[in-house]
Amino acid sequence: MALQSLATTLEASLDPSKNKQAETVLLQEQKKPRFSLLLLSIVASDAYGSTARLASALYFKNFIRRNWTDENGNHKLPQQEVVSIKQELIGLMINVPANIQYQLGDAVGVIADSDFWRRWDTLVDDLVSRLTPDNARINNGVLQVAHSIFKRWRPLYRSDELFTEVNHVLGKFGDTFVQLLGNTDQIIERNREDRSALSQYFSTMNLLMKLLYDLSVQDLPPIFEDNMQSLTSLLHKYLIYDNPLLQSDGDSESGPLEFVKSGIFEVLVLYAQKYEDAFGPFVEQFVGSSWNLLTTTSLEPKNDILVSKALQFLTSVTRLSQHAQAFNNEDTMSQVIERVVLPNLSLRDSDMEMFEDEPIEFIRQDLEGSDSDTRRRAATDFLQQLLAQFQKLVTDIVLRYISHYLSEYSRNPSANWKSKDTAVYLFSSIAAKGAVTTSQGVKSVNELVNIIDFFQANVAADLVSDSDVESILKVDAIKYLYMFRSQITREQWRDAFPLVVKHLGSPDYVVYTYAAIALERVLALTDQSKQSVIDPADVTPLSAQLLEHLFQLIERNPQPPKLQENEFLMRCVMRVLIVIRDGVVPITDIVLAKFTKITQIISSNPANPRFYYYHFEALGAFIRFAAPLQPEKLENGLYPIFLSILENDVQEFIPYVFQLFAALLEANPSGSLTAYYTSLAQPILSPQLWSSRGNIPALVRLVSSLLTRGASQIAENKQLEPILGIFQTLITNKVNEIYGFELLESIMANFAPSIIEPYFGTILQLLFTRLQNSKTEVFSSRFVRFYHFISSRIDSGLGADWFINHANQVQEGLYVQLYLTIILPDTQTLARPLDRKIAVISLCKTLTDSVAFAEKYKKGWGYTCETLLKLLENPPTIASTDDMIADQDVDDMSFGVGFTQLQTIKRPGRDFWPGVRDIKNWVGQELQSSNAKTSGKIKRFAEERLVQSPQALQVLSTYMSR
Repeated sequence: MALQSLATTLEASLDPSKNKQAETVLLQEQKKPRFSLLLLSIVASDAYGSTARLASALYFKNFIRRNWTDENGNHKLPQQEVVSIKQELIGLMINVPANIQYQLGDAVGVIADSDFWRRWDTLVDDLVSRLTPDNARINNGVLQVAHSIFKRWRPLYRSDELFTEVNHVLGKFGDTFVQLLGNTDQIIERNREDRSALSQYFSTMNLLMKLLYDLSVQDLPPIFEDNMQSLTSLLHKYLIYDNPLLQSDGDSESGPLEFVKSGIFEVLVLYAQKYEDAFGPFVEQFVGSSWNLLTTTSLEPKNDILVSKALQFLTSVTRLSQHAQAFNNEDTMSQVIERVVLPNLSLRDSDMEMFEDEPIEFIRQDLEGSDSDTRRRAATDFLQQLLAQFQKLVTDIVLRYISHYLSEYSRNPSANWKSKDTAVYLFSSIAAKGAVTTSQGVKSVNELVNIIDFFQANVAADLVSDSDVESILKVDAIKYLYMFRSQITREQWRDAFPLVVKHLGSPDYVVYTYAAIALERVLALTDQSKQSVIDPADVTPLSAQLLEHLFQLIERNPQPPKLQENEFLMRCVMRVLIVIRDGVVPITDIVLAKFTKITQIISSNPANPRFYYYHFEALGAFIRFAAPLQPEKLENGLYPIFLSILENDVQEFIPYVFQLFAALLEANPSGSLTAYYTSLAQPILSPQLWSSRGNIPALVRLVSSLLTRGASQIAENKQLEPILGIFQTLITNKVNEIYGFELLESIMANFAPSIIEPYFGTILQLLFTRLQNSKTEVFSSRFVRFYHFISSRIDSGLGADWFINHANQVQEGLYVQLYLTIILPDTQTLARPLDRKIAVISLCKTLTDSVAFAEKYKKGWGYTCETLLKLLENPPTIASTDDMIADQDVDDMSFGVGFTQLQTIKRPGRDFWPGVRDIKNWVGQELQSSNAKTSGKIKRFAEERLVQSPQALQVLSTYMSR
């Protein structure tokens, strides 16, 4: 394809109406040699439009993510192409516009994850050689590349390899960095009157602050410690720096000055938290400057990030007792609260504009746990840190301010409603101790205040009243219950719950959304005995009306992006379905129609991963509880939309759909494989589906479910060999090996040995090759479990002798080596209770039933017995399968085109021996029974073969005499 045609196709890939066709073409083009270099050619050339260049950079970034290395870290692209990319990328990134630079920076980060520094040891020298004394455009490009690489260190744990890399960088880059910092400072001084130059060099300073953080994040570099006096002087200079030429024009967008000062505060927080010995002597000047900044900076949104960072710095300093003491008197504390905390806690006009014009953004920023840098959150954190140091002092002062604001409100409620909002927010801030948790809300409270009394006196009226209460105050009341939900008794919730439900009917977006958030969380709330605080029996009668209303709120705007904007509503739908369980059966038709409609709309343009995650979780709960009683209705209702998702290749949804197909099959009580699922078997064995890593876990589950119900049909349709081919592909890949074993166990569990026998030698060869050439800890553990799975299933025609026979056919004597060097040693390391249980059963049956161990492997019989007894020292206990659904926090999950487990239909680990509950007792009975049947053979073997282990013989005797 010519470059112009490729550029046009790339541009079309950003257009939703042309995306699918363009992606299909690009998938074919990327298979051709040097495709990545063609993308960079488009990025580099001004001959193509900015959209095409950006699209090319985006595709290059994603192409590199998918194709740079395999699971073993080996390059997937030809070596010549790898070298060319590294040679061209740095120079290119320096010269492209900023929006393209960010995309290429991500690609550089991916390459660095794999190659830097040992396979790209020239990179730092290359970067240093490109830096100039005074060319801001070039320097900014180089520094952006450096930041793209070094920021990878921020979340990493300390290790020798990491410190080797950091020292490699500092050895080449440290002196140059310090010199460039000084040069940039001097150039800024020389250009105080030049707006354009100042803007460029402040961009340089901003990048230098980011790099200062990157280079310091793991340990304080000696070059910085040696220059701490001059370094802190420079940081302080720019923290108090001002120049009218750098003021941003509007009120909402931060400018270069705000960004640099925010970056400085990030460095100060790091240094205050980690490097107190070196940084401690310089802290006081920054505390004073932070105080001045916070008391003189305007309330405009453009300053929000800066103010938040300044408050974070004071919060960090206050954690250190020696610095906190500066606040430990009433006058100072009163000034801090009045001049720093209160202005940043109070609602501003800009907050109300967001409340009205961007309600979903207001909610996301306001919610506890959000990572947004808001003034309110930063001021609350600072106040709570002061409270932790000086609880009574802070509580007494804040309560006076709360009383003042409540009095203001009572004098003129309609005019002074913001005063009440501040009062409620202040009270919540000092009442909560510690973080607000996802599951319980506030778990510990300030014993100097009473949250129930305050609620009843000042908050409850806003929840109850139908009169003209300001929407913000209604939100405050709902949020108060949400925050302190675990502090409210079951009886108190009985009165409050209907009031929260009532606010779902509010016409105000933020009010009804907060009601859904609070409702969902309290429905998930349990007491210490794991009993629901809200009785499901109280929810079920309301469920039809509740779900209908929630779906109406979701569907208010049927345009795909707007419909899936509010994930909180769909999360509430999910929770209601989990709570009412089979109470959904009478309203199946209504719920099914809503789910199919919403799925159809969002599948045309998946836009919010959180929304569609909760959508599919809710759909999973619906299938779990409604499908067993009416499987055909759900199958017929969902099949068309699921099939449409597969046919239209909606990649974000496909892993979810396969999980739901499996759940539908498993819920069908017929026990057979209906035509509905038989028709699925052939398409899901298509290699193209299995080429997507995100599909594999769900596909393995679906195939396993098909095998459980219809192994005979699979065999008749000659589909066993394709399934074994999939197993072979999975087992050779370290990323997917665990799914290969899951599929293999399912095959072995559902086909008769006579059907598997022709293939089992090849299966073992594949497993033995991996064990010999590229064994991983996971692979070894799963192999040992697989062996015990075979060894334990004597009643199914398998067993240890069956495995021994086939292993020795692959290579004579191989089994003994395998058993002594891998199976027995690694059995002791099995961690999962189900794995340990199956190992106990396998070893016991080997002692009682194996002919090979009875007659040929006499020493092995003794070793097996010793291993069994060691396992029984800590016998596996299988938890009873309570029907609880785990609560998954989306903030702990990563989304994208990949696999995300649906918790509502998560299949528990399969116990092939559910009747064996007391494993020790079972072993004793098996040994006694076998000994009796064989006229004392087991006892005789023990006495002969455990001569060197008298202690083991004694323990075994106790089992046999139970």
